[in-house]
Amino acid sequence: MNAVTTSPCPTGVDVVLPCLNEAGALPWVLERVPPGWRALVVDNGSTDGSAGLARALGATVVTEERRGFGAACHAGLLAATADVVCFCDCDASLDPAHLVPFVREVQDGHADLVLGRRRPRTRGAWPVHARAGNLALARLLRRRTGLRLHDLGPLRAARREALLGLGLTDRRSGYPLEMVVRAADAGWRVTEHDVPYLPRTGTSKVTGTWRGTWHAVRDMSAVLKEPPR
Repeated sequence: MNAVTTSPCPTGVDVVLPCLNEAGALPWVLERVPPGWRALVVDNGSTDGSAGLARALGATVVTEERRGFGAACHAGLLAATADVVCFCDCDASLDPAHLVPFVREVQDGHADLVLGRRRPRTRGAWPVHARAGNLALARLLRRRTGLRLHDLGPLRAARREALLGLGLTDRRSGYPLEMVVRAADAGWRVTEHDVPYLPRTGTSKVTGTWRGTWHAVRDMSAVLKEPPR
């Protein structure tokens, strides 16, 4: 599925952008948010002026004091008001414009949750240890749910009320995986499409350090051990 299309761009969409010290990436990311969509930048304790910059660039800023990727994502979901909500990293590694066909697939009733499968454009875009960990989690997810996914990437789209109905509780690195697991348990139609993955701006808080990677693996392993709901 390609992001470039001649049909009109869907409107009335909220894009949740969890943010922790991403001032260097924000201008590019916000410029790429499709017209008619609302950018919800969730500031998770930035000290580099990210929140002020986001406001100056026209984004709606949500403050989430509790640290954690899941905490930021869920705060954005709660603040959203649109029928369809998207999620995208705020580090310029993923282009929000590629969410357009994801939203169409949800609005047209062909899928309940659409995920982006990251395809690195350069060798350094995705560290080897992070890629290997993601692959291992995808295999464990397949055993747990039967979903034949290749990636648990952060670029995704779904309906807001349905997401809230999943009752997501993880507020750390396990949030993206928990969303997929609970969606599968609920019988959702989950699809996956290739998206370009670019070198991020700045240092990753998760895969950029061994400590961050360890915390992510720990959080996600706990999610996979939960019994089906």
